[in-house]
Amino acid sequence: MCRNITELRGLEPAATDEEIEAAARQYIRKVSGIRHPSSANVEAFEMAVQQVTEATHALLDVLPERRQPPKTVPPLRRPEVRARMAAQGSV
Repeated sequence: MCRNITELRGLEPAATDEEIEAAARQYIRKVSGIRHPSSANVEAFEMAVQQVTEATHALLDVLPERRQPPKTVPPLRRPEVRARMAAQGSV
């Protein structure tokens, strides 16, 4: 499981809805300790992802511009990650 949450503020172009949801999902997986929710907890898991996604959108909308871009490229912008997702049928 990833140890770092993806930094989205200050990206050029701005973070996409897909990137924001992916970061929210990463956060919920980390705090819940659940990588793949079971049928018993999928509803709570997905509701938490939606709430964190909305909160992240709201936060990014009100924060001032960054002076420097993030030091790392978000995973969904990396060609090797996109290729792996395409091979798995996730894209």
